[in-house]
Amino acid sequence: MNIQTGAHAAIAANNDGLEGISRRLCEAVGDLRYEDVPDDVLRTVKLFALDTLGVIGGASRAPGLAEITGRLRRWETGGSATSLVDGARLSPPHAAMANGAAAHALDFDDMHDPARIHSFCVVLPTMLAVAEEIGGIDGRRFLLALTVAAETHARLGFTCYNSLGKGWHPTMTLGVLAGAMGAGRLLDLDDDGLLNTLGLASHQACGSAQSMLDGVLAKRLGAGFAARGAVTAAFLAADGVTGPFRPLEGNAGLFKLQERGEVRPGELLTDFGEVWQTRGYSFKPFPCCRCKHTTIALAFALREDGLKPGDVEKVEIWLPQVNYQTVGQPYEASRDSIVHAQFSVGYGFARALLDGVVDLNSYTKPRITDPEVAALAERVVAAPDPDEEPTAMGPSKIRVTLKDGGTIETRGRLVPGSPEAPMGEDAVIAKFGSAMAFGLGPDAAGVEDYAATIMGLEELKDVSVLTSRFPTRRS
Repeated sequence: MNIQTGAHAAIAANNDGLEGISRRLCEAVGDLRYEDVPDDVLRTVKLFALDTLGVIGGASRAPGLAEITGRLRRWETGGSATSLVDGARLSPPHAAMANGAAAHALDFDDMHDPARIHSFCVVLPTMLAVAEEIGGIDGRRFLLALTVAAETHARLGFTCYNSLGKGWHPTMTLGVLAGAMGAGRLLDLDDDGLLNTLGLASHQACGSAQSMLDGVLAKRLGAGFAARGAVTAAFLAADGVTGPFRPLEGNAGLFKLQERGEVRPGELLTDFGEVWQTRGYSFKPFPCCRCKHTTIALAFALREDGLKPGDVEKVEIWLPQVNYQTVGQPYEASRDSIVHAQFSVGYGFARALLDGVVDLNSYTKPRITDPEVAALAERVVAAPDPDEEPTAMGPSKIRVTLKDGGTIETRGRLVPGSPEAPMGEDAVIAKFGSAMAFGLGPDAAGVEDYAATIMGLEELKDVSVLTSRFPTRRS
């Protein structure tokens, strides 16, 4: 899957600007204080916590979740942390794994488009598990750790800018490092402790994109595995276990091994704590791979302009190379796979044109095998766009050939829900409520009060209420 980026040529991972970068990252993370974080960044982080917890509630009936949590319950009879979807008490690593998998299961969680990472599906489950194990963590301390982790993840994504293009799943590969940094802050580790945490996390840095290409349930486990690794790394470092002290820049470190020298190290630490990449995260309006969100919006516009599915002979969609690699496979309804549908631009286009809406119900059985949507999706052909930056998220070009021989062409670059085309706070809160209702039922107890608790996070004396007051299905 590796691609070349032309004018944006790779910077070889040698010692030029790299020596000591792992320690410098830990020092930068250790120096941040709650008072250093701008108010708008803190509010953004709270909104993403709200969004993520809503998506976790929405995933309570998602395929694979019952099997994952059931296995963890059989392995453990109790623990200090909570699996939110079923209330099971588990060890902190396993609770983080269960909640991370739930947060990622619907493909409705946040995205940093230019950094190409989902973050809060990793970092929030990590912090919840660590906070429950420690006990007595107040809201400001929790918010700082969560912000540190999200900021680190975004900056790692910019640094390792073509990680997905090589076949890694950077949500997982880079997320375990970022989550570990936040967990280390929550544990109040010093710079040496943070460096050991980063090293132990790097020892677990993995995650292949093959699961999304094959459309299998393992995809949603990636965030869970990263959260599990982050929790494990931080607590082992706190206990005195040492990790590699050059996990990023070493000869077998992240930059040379996983990223093959294709990194921009200046992105990691330049203006750390002054310029906030956390402001660049996006809320997802559609529960499917981000690579096809612009295409879905274009399909809505075509529908509004009067295009009818029955008029369509063929649809051609051109996407940037990495987006094409991720969602450009032909849609095969016979696979009966929700994950395959989530990662098919053909299915997304067809669903949008047919229904005028793409929501959580769009990615359920038997709707993913509906004959009408399958027939239209089979007429969609995707291809890489040689005119676009290979790692760009936004661009999509569409040409519809009509049965009468005419053609319609359209294109777009704005991704719905991004900072350039934002969802307002009211829309984010509405998404939270609808996701909770989807997973827990329309009469789920305590949803509105829970949302208010999250948005008042900085005032909490003990953030364990985020787990103890998680909404439940009424019996």
